Amino acid sequence: MITVIGTFLAVLFMSMAAYCLSRSNFRFKGILTFFIFFPTLFSGGLVPSYIINTQYLHLTDRLAALILPSLINVFHIIMLRTFFKQLPEALFEAAKIDGASEYHIFFKLVLPLSKPVIATVAFLSALAKWNEWYNAMLYIRDDKLVPLQYLLQRMMMNLRALLDAMQNAPAMVNIQDLPGENLRMAMLVVAIGPMLLIFPLFQKYFVRGMTVGAVKG
Repeated sequence: MITVIGTFLAVLFMSMAAYCLSRSNFRFKGILTFFIFFPTLFSGGLVPSYIINTQYLHLTDRLAALILPSLINVFHIIMLRTFFKQLPEALFEAAKIDGASEYHIFFKLVLPLSKPVIATVAFLSALAKWNEWYNAMLYIRDDKLVPLQYLLQRMMMNLRALLDAMQNAPAMVNIQDLPGENLRMAMLVVAIGPMLLIFPLFQKYFVRGMTVGAVKG
């Protein structure tokens, strides 16, 4: 659920922001560009973000804590903006002559023509959401809300601590009987299995979306 909802919201908001940045007649283009790209150069760090998410947004023990803090990726916005800027300007002018609004142009014209880069961003966002465990470590205390990746991370940390303790403890249990590489391989299959299944759905768009949208315009 976190992966599906997070990917949908990420693609929606990043594509809308990229569309605004790609339009030369957007009034607040400079302000929005500064607002998006400035944090990539100067970040406030972990402590301010933790205080905002816990004390002001009250995201502790909520699934929104696993979706909202990592919703926007600036590199993905650059990819989308570059692709949108390559669309012919005549399409937008013809749509406006026909009376189409900006929302209608975006959803009915721009998105259907941008399937390669949309699919690429969707797959990269889904992969990031699926592998997300750090925010769960910071904001999730309820075991019922712990995502799969953080659960696997905790299992590996507990196993490592157990193996370290057995090195210095009396030989009551044979260390060879404890799960080691077998558990790691099983966790690897559980962690990457779903992504391997959905990758063929995006494969035909992936290369084109990466090559076309990766050139900064």
